[in-house]
Amino acid sequence: MPSYLSPGVYVEEVASGSRPIEGVGTSVAAFVGLAPTGPLNEPTLVTNWTQYVAAFGDFTDGYYLAHSVYGFFNNGGSAAYVVRVGGSPAGASGDTKSPAAVGGSTAPAALPAGEPKQLGTFAVTAVAPGNLSVEVADAEGEGPAERFKLIVKDGDRAVETFDVSAKKGNRAYVVTQVKERSKLITVTEAAPAAQLARPDNQTVALPAAPAGGAPAAPAEEVSSVGPAHYLGDSSDRTGFGGLEAVDEISMVAVPDLMAAYQRGAIDLEAVKAVQLGLIAHCELMGDRVAVIDPPPSLNARQIRVWRQETAGYDSKYAALYYPWIKSFDPASGQARLIPPSGHVAGVWARNDSERGVHKAPANEVVRGAVDLEIQITRGEQDLLNPIGVNCIRAFPGRGIRIWGARTLSSDPAWRYLNIRRYFNYLEESILIGTQWVVFEPNDHALWARIRRNVSAFLVNEWRAGALFGARPEDAFYVKCDEETNPPESVDVGRVVCEIGIAPVKPAEFVIFRLAQFSSGSGELEE
Repeated sequence: MPSYLSPGVYVEEVASGSRPIEGVGTSVAAFVGLAPTGPLNEPTLVTNWTQYVAAFGDFTDGYYLAHSVYGFFNNGGSAAYVVRVGGSPAGASGDTKSPAAVGGSTAPAALPAGEPKQLGTFAVTAVAPGNLSVEVADAEGEGPAERFKLIVKDGDRAVETFDVSAKKGNRAYVVTQVKERSKLITVTEAAPAAQLARPDNQTVALPAAPAGGAPAAPAEEVSSVGPAHYLGDSSDRTGFGGLEAVDEISMVAVPDLMAAYQRGAIDLEAVKAVQLGLIAHCELMGDRVAVIDPPPSLNARQIRVWRQETAGYDSKYAALYYPWIKSFDPASGQARLIPPSGHVAGVWARNDSERGVHKAPANEVVRGAVDLEIQITRGEQDLLNPIGVNCIRAFPGRGIRIWGARTLSSDPAWRYLNIRRYFNYLEESILIGTQWVVFEPNDHALWARIRRNVSAFLVNEWRAGALFGARPEDAFYVKCDEETNPPESVDVGRVVCEIGIAPVKPAEFVIFRLAQFSSGSGELEE
């Protein structure tokens, strides 16, 4: 109490002891992936595409991170943390080195190689100047079907010839032979190991690389990344572990996991290990949801098998979207298939801003998507929706839209994505908005203030349409009294507040029942 020593009028500011609860943000994403430059294993906040390019570089062939972040901002995202993995710190320092294979090694600086050209399930790139082309021809004599001859020409003159195999593990494997012997080109895998096949006989002209030597191509960096780079370590602040210190993240995606899979650097078991690690991270944090990408080139039957038998994920903190989308690539001037997670995260952010996190982020247009890897029929979605596969579909005159809003949980209480994300929002908002309670006198007055503050917050949520009920009493309850705080609980310094809410669930199945009736009789026809 203040001391009053002389007569007069005194004005004092009185603290209320409690503060209104404000809703937290729900639209901050995190992307873990590969980039040609930028801080390594350091969550870096970017709030627009220009900031991303300045920190991590532009669109790069062989990577999906840039395309995903671009899709995130294009669809309404406003802030994202980017974690670059699988590279060398040299790429971030701006010195005269450039990242080579993952593991910290560096190679002398060199000018970029030419753009890769597709050669069936392989990609070929020129690493030397000149008028280079590559010819695929039949191998001399009879041999296995995967054998072929690879001829490198400078103009009309053959300068390198390789008798190679498309079978990985063979001594004459084309990627290995070219890497060891060629000074003009590199060959990389452009499909999973199980899908590699001999390219058709053809001749492909290669954009020449500028003089200056052969750099470490992005494909080499992708091919060297492993599950450990994504999973990281919380104590070292690497990979997913580096995101544990960032509280405001609400969604996490790992688009370049599929780049490593396509290059044959990891198999489906490793993909599953990384995605399980991502889901475990979200469950550990309890305030974020994983956006899961499916493997590429799967039809509806194959994705169903992958979802139920190969992956088998069961988590209320994860959502799966299918199929891949085709988006315009400014780097090549053509449309290319990319994992959907970045665009989906942007749709989540846009939905939160325009409608609120309580509204299911579905029946929303995917901006920037020009086509889909496969067109899903209604019959196919009838099989996929019940198992938690959120389909992305194209509708005539309505564009490409997200047409599902389910988690990967088998628990019906947590079936819908918006319910999980809305509870995350409520829990975080109440957690942050009641920090003033700590060390306050634990008595009836405190309990009343807690009830008043939480109730006021939930009334606003009810008025916004987030809670189900004709009256606030039907939509929620807040209990903080002698029953929740018996003497033995108070004695150990605890104050317990029980909150129950009735969230609004999406109208997933809209049914109109039509029947005939006799005019004027008001009776239905049999």
